[in-house]
Amino acid sequence: MTDLQVLIVDDDFHVGRLHAGYVDSVPGFSALAPVGTAEQALRTVHGHEPDLMLLDVYLPDALGLDLLRKVDVDTIMLTAAADAPSVRKALRRGALGYLIKPFTAEALARKLRAYARYRRLLAEQPAVDQDTVDRALHALHPAEAAVAARTRSATEAAVLEALASGLQRSAAEVAQSVGVSRATAQRYLSALADDGAVEIHLRYGTTGRPEHRYGRAG
Repeated sequence: MTDLQVLIVDDDFHVGRLHAGYVDSVPGFSALAPVGTAEQALRTVHGHEPDLMLLDVYLPDALGLDLLRKVDVDTIMLTAAADAPSVRKALRRGALGYLIKPFTAEALARKLRAYARYRRLLAEQPAVDQDTVDRALHALHPAEAAVAARTRSATEAAVLEALASGLQRSAAEVAQSVGVSRATAQRYLSALADDGAVEIHLRYGTTGRPEHRYGRAG
């Protein structure tokens, strides 16, 4: 499966490199060379068409909030701008997320994994219904505290435990391990993926459609 390409736009070269390292450490993502100005960002977006842009508010030649209106690319704000008007403006202009500096590598990884789930849900079928849209938005902005606090059912816990070895397994393999039907395992795996507990990977064979493989979220 081709990695999602991420463009980091930050006026501090060292911070940009640090964040690129964070991105590269998340399976399924790959960072392009970071850029430090709005002009460079525009050229890179037009030339490389990244899947996602991680954008600072304060750039030397423009505000990142103004750049948002000029590009057609999914964007998450990574910025020290912690004022409410900047947050509202960023979301109003289309930002999918807002992460305030300083943050940990894991905080960014959670945002990226949520974005990957959002992309996957909307890519599974050419036309979507309201339930799919709702699930995609939930995946993009999961209520992480509530998810962590809730009690899992016995079957759900068993499905998650079947992935404890760290290996990627198919829904059929999980079903056999747990002792449920493949459809039941698939349903629980999809729910766990939406919650962020499980990651979905694609394994391509020589022919046919790629196989979905499931593993514990890192």
